Amino acid sequence: MIYETIITSLDEQGQPYIAPFGIRERNGLILIAPFKPSQTLDNLMRTKSAVLNLVDDVRIFAGAFVGKRYWPTLPANMINGVYLNAALAHRELELIEIKDHETRPELYFRVVHEVNHQPFKGFNRAQAAVVELSVLVSRLHMLPIEKIESEMAYLQIAIDKTAGPRELEAWGWLVERIENHKAEISGNNLA
Repeated sequence: MIYETIITSLDEQGQPYIAPFGIRERNGLILIAPFKPSQTLDNLMRTKSAVLNLVDDVRIFAGAFVGKRYWPTLPANMINGVYLNAALAHRELELIEIKDHETRPELYFRVVHEVNHQPFKGFNRAQAAVVELSVLVSRLHMLPIEKIESEMAYLQIAIDKTAGPRELEAWGWLVERIENHKAEISGNNLA
């Protein structure tokens, strides 16, 4: 099972880097498998630590794919890192094992500290739709635009029925990113 989370790591200047990640739990460890190359992978390999954030503000998921990565953070308790101020819960992680791979290494972390800040009430359908469209936007370079448009049309139903202001804002960012991608494709086809 894959859990959709937000990973915070620190870059070379000690600044927070925020990225959505589908993580797995295996044998009591957290598995994070970033593609090469990635800023998150570089950060995790250098610092050997990360924070796994559980959030219900889907703008954070969408924001990462449209250049809105700056969200308020607080210092972690047990590691050199930060967690999101909006986190409902966070887990501070320490890297203990690396299984290298040419495209997607597996990084195994142990949880060294865990805090529940607020109860998670669950995602409504619009929040789930934003997370799913965020995943599709992360794969714009891999999927045919027709597939993305088809999925987006279906997800739009949930947005229309259950979205609040946060979900509508995040959805708008993602739709704009897709439209920009389509314009880039059209421009490249004309060249």
